[in-house]
Amino acid sequence: MKTYRYYDFVMAASVTVLLCSNFIGAAKQATLDLPLLGATTFGAGVLFFPISYIFGDILTEVYGYGRDRRVVWAGFGALIFASFMAWVVVSLPPAGSDFMKSYQTSLEGVFGSSWRIAGGSIIAFWCGSFANSYALAKMKLWTQGRWLWTRTIGSTIVGELIDSSLFYFIAFYGIWATGDIAKIAVAQYVLKTAWEIVMTPVTYRVVAFLKRAESEDYYDRSTNFTPFSVKV
Repeated sequence: MKTYRYYDFVMAASVTVLLCSNFIGAAKQATLDLPLLGATTFGAGVLFFPISYIFGDILTEVYGYGRDRRVVWAGFGALIFASFMAWVVVSLPPAGSDFMKSYQTSLEGVFGSSWRIAGGSIIAFWCGSFANSYALAKMKLWTQGRWLWTRTIGSTIVGELIDSSLFYFIAFYGIWATGDIAKIAVAQYVLKTAWEIVMTPVTYRVVAFLKRAESEDYYDRSTNFTPFSVKV
């Protein structure tokens, strides 16, 4: 099997962004006044989570669907472990000092997500990432490798739509009003997709560098697209 100089680094970077955006940024709600949308409230993690989709685009474009599939499974496993660890740490009784009691409250606020939010995040990532990778791989064949921007943006439109829809439905249906869920999901979807568009020049540069460095430009002509495998 062919070996690559940078594949492991891209995998590690992708999983790192995924974990950080889910556990550092997700707990903070921010509000910005955006053009066309007005005052928009969103999880701060939305500024960084779309980078994981950019990595997915880069991996599929350069290394192929099979190798991106391994990264998705690595991220999926990392999210499950991080969620389990957060649950254990938050559940442990704090020491009796005043500082630890205060710290426990802060810890619960940051890492004490409900099972629906944690489960929604994991499921949405898994489904959205595979949809993103599949769409890009198929579009690369249809376009014969031309017009990279159509693939990166088009696949993100598909993947982020599935991701945003699943997450907010699983996490908040029956808790928030349906109209509020739809409004926030649409706002997040627009922000994530816009971030992909803004980052297109960077994606072009990274893809060009990796294709030269790895001597690889993979086409998924005979790929088995099942998500239930880690084989290349």
